[in-house]
Amino acid sequence: MPKPRRAQVAVEATPYYHCISRCVRRAFLCGQDSHTGRSFEHRRGWIEQRLLQLGQIFAIDIAAYAVMSNHLHLVLHINSGASKSWTGAEVLTRWHALFAGNSFSKRAANGEQLSAFEQEILGRWIEIWRRRLTDISWFMRCLNEPIARQANLEDQATGRFWEGRFKTQALLDEQALAACMAYVDLNPVRAKMAATPEHADYTSIQRRILCLQRAVQHHTNPQPPELIPFAGNPRDPMPEGLPFRLQDYLELVDWTGRIMREDKRGAIAPSAPAILTRLNISAENWLTLSQQFGPKFGYFAGLKASALRIKKVFNLKRVPLRACSLFAT
Repeated sequence: MPKPRRAQVAVEATPYYHCISRCVRRAFLCGQDSHTGRSFEHRRGWIEQRLLQLGQIFAIDIAAYAVMSNHLHLVLHINSGASKSWTGAEVLTRWHALFAGNSFSKRAANGEQLSAFEQEILGRWIEIWRRRLTDISWFMRCLNEPIARQANLEDQATGRFWEGRFKTQALLDEQALAACMAYVDLNPVRAKMAATPEHADYTSIQRRILCLQRAVQHHTNPQPPELIPFAGNPRDPMPEGLPFRLQDYLELVDWTGRIMREDKRGAIAPSAPAILTRLNISAENWLTLSQQFGPKFGYFAGLKASALRIKKVFNLKRVPLRACSLFAT
């Protein structure tokens, strides 16, 4: 029986989660249906546009994403600090960007004066909406439902488009985060949908590379505003963002993608990127992680020490990791 979502997501354990949504039956999210010859490539734009929009509304940052032929990979960061800093008016604005709200919120948004009792009721709703805007389940609901409606309308079909539940993996430490992000970013290369990461359309890695190329030419921000930025190696005080250097991560993904080429199967370059040394992951283990991250782990991924740390948070009787040894050299 699948674990309830509350047993898979806990911000006090980790703010980072890998989410996967799959289509039912032979439904296509994008790509070419080899049986009918029909192309669904335009749907990749639907999902990317909606995803990046939600990243600007929710207190959930997007670290990585890849849109495949019949499934979607995301690495999300729950930004609880951001949602706590929002004023009531900002919560209303964000919620109304997605939902109609109620009579109290509509009147408040129109500048009407509410009675003390009405303000109290609205305040309770604002706190409910604040929590929902920090909830991965609500994020995935707001992402998947509109896409399903669009696809069913286009297909002149009814019923489910997505599987009933999206899969969640908690990323317990920076080793698991780096491995999962690379696994997601290299999905199209591994599936032979693209030859290199920069040619993998509708992925976070392509968006990051294109933004960096524009920055070199026009002296603009080298990191896309729609994605959580790379903040550099851990230090004190640590700014908000991913705990790696952008250059190190791009080098790591490029190096991994070259190793994964068909004519290089099993070959490990003699000089691995320095980031692997900092993360204490051998080049051989890294290649396994970056190609098989999803199947290797269940609901949780990370070092054994990280798993022991979160046992009480998730009320676990034993360490849930299947392949934590891959993170050690």
